[in-house]
Amino acid sequence: MFGFLKKIFGSAQDRMVRKFTKIVGKVKEWDEKYKSLSDDQLRAKTQEFRDRVQKGESLDDILPEAYGVVKNVCRRLIGTQVHVSGYNQQWDMVPYDVQIVGAIALHNGCVAEMMTGEGKTLTAVMPLYLNSLSGKPVHLVTVNDYLVKRDCEWVGSVLRWLGVTTGTLMNETPMEQRHEVYAADVVYGTSSEFGFDYLRDNSMATAKEEQVQRGFFYAIVDEVDSILIDEARTPSLFQVPRPSAAKCTMNSKPASMNW
Repeated sequence: MFGFLKKIFGSAQDRMVRKFTKIVGKVKEWDEKYKSLSDDQLRAKTQEFRDRVQKGESLDDILPEAYGVVKNVCRRLIGTQVHVSGYNQQWDMVPYDVQIVGAIALHNGCVAEMMTGEGKTLTAVMPLYLNSLSGKPVHLVTVNDYLVKRDCEWVGSVLRWLGVTTGTLMNETPMEQRHEVYAADVVYGTSSEFGFDYLRDNSMATAKEEQVQRGFFYAIVDEVDSILIDEARTPSLFQVPRPSAAKCTMNSKPASMNW
């Protein structure tokens, strides 16, 4: 009986994809409407969306319009040169329907599995832009410094075109610059750097001014199986100052903690 009903109505995942696919049609309609706007008029949409969110409109309500803006910007950037990893690369990407479906899924807190070549890097730009309109911290968590720098320079150009600030958080980022990095609308960084900054803010900082992070609202985890499964099984070492011999007591904290 269950198998018969599943054939008719589909699985829960099938129904969810169908629901998201209907929204794709609305995104494409907005993209068509935006073709008549000038570059300045299209850029102005970012502030318009922010104002609407401040007045109480939800990000879900704005999603089709916001994603339509991103799609339209991608089309306008076709043929332009973007400086990526030391050389210029020509922009040649406009989101396909499958990428928009993935972007809707990511905004809704789902795990979106995309095959190699389906463009997950561009897919992430849409929910990053949408959630940045809230004015709250938005993070893209990836696996290494190379991807942090490359993705921010490459697809981050769409966000910057729309007036959304971006920052990169890498192992080489000095502590004195991290507060400025976290002040960006969208921060690209590695899981280890986000994690260690959280630990420093909550165990080593002695005043609010010494904390670098500004809270948490929305994050996309790239390579989620690697970060939440593979790396989670590897113990991390967090070093804290060792008390001097003269000050050691039975209650002293250990010099390092493993978990």
